[in-house]
Amino acid sequence: MKLTYAPFELILKHRFTIAKFSRTSTPLMLVQIEHEGQKGYGEASMVPYLGESTQTATEFLQKVEVNRFSFPFNYGEIMAYLDSLASGNPAVKAAIDIALHDLEGKLMHKPCWQLLGSQPGHMPLTSITLGIDTPEVVIQKAKEAAGMKVIKVKLSGEADKMLIETVRSVTNVPLYVDANQGWTGLEKSLDMVYWLHEQGVQLIEQPFAKTDSDSNAWLTQRSPIPIIGDEAVQRLPDVERAKGIYHGINLKLMKSAGMYEAKLMIDKARELDLKVLIGCMSETSCATLAAAALAPQCNWADLDGPLLTSNNPYATPLIQNGKWVLTNEPGLGLQPSVA
Repeated sequence: MKLTYAPFELILKHRFTIAKFSRTSTPLMLVQIEHEGQKGYGEASMVPYLGESTQTATEFLQKVEVNRFSFPFNYGEIMAYLDSLASGNPAVKAAIDIALHDLEGKLMHKPCWQLLGSQPGHMPLTSITLGIDTPEVVIQKAKEAAGMKVIKVKLSGEADKMLIETVRSVTNVPLYVDANQGWTGLEKSLDMVYWLHEQGVQLIEQPFAKTDSDSNAWLTQRSPIPIIGDEAVQRLPDVERAKGIYHGINLKLMKSAGMYEAKLMIDKARELDLKVLIGCMSETSCATLAAAALAPQCNWADLDGPLLTSNNPYATPLIQNGKWVLTNEPGLGLQPSVA
């Protein structure tokens, strides 16, 4: 079994701004694991504010002994081994996990969605995200999103109504919003929730700081819109802690350390009667297809990575009527770029 990897700078079509951070590109680590003539592909998307980088990913991957892995893969043992090498580093761990799932599918001649027990007919709509920007740029982004059935708007606690009104000036599609921990003030926030409800908003991600469980729970108890934990929910133990604080969780492979633990998190959320939004960082088609393989098991999807980038090294997967299309290709179904 052979592991290779290379850094890649993913360029965004527009500057991407959220409540506390802004960027025009995202560093990735593209990973390949080869076994018996087949190659599995994975990626780590390392948004800078979460602490991973090309350097940390390289240092981690240099420790990984892939010859410890044997097919069929025991993902529980593999994840325990990866966690033993270093704490944290979920994105680069996800890269290995995704590559192994892709490889497993190819070796078994089955698509990943089938290996994970998904039903393609249950694929939810995916949203496309608009970062915080001037009204003119927000309008441009909204027009570029024409044809998508759901739009997600980043909020910050400042000028939020203006952002929503700007989007509403050009489209009436349902909206998701993400405050990225940017809100303050309980009553003010509850008033905003009811106003957003009137604007057709269907969910709100992480209104208050992830450490402020009391405020998040207070709003959840009173909100007519599902309140979703995002930054507060990283890996499996966080799902149980989300019960009673949020209506649901935002699952991302770059937080969960990959597809194996993501599936466990979905199952645990169902057990606890929590809803699930499957989201993404800035990602290529590789990680998008990995998440899409699990998306039919979730209530909502926010998998827009290939739609927001200008140098995706792979072909963009097929999207129809606002939903990613799962194929019967083995593994992830990842295809080379046609450019």
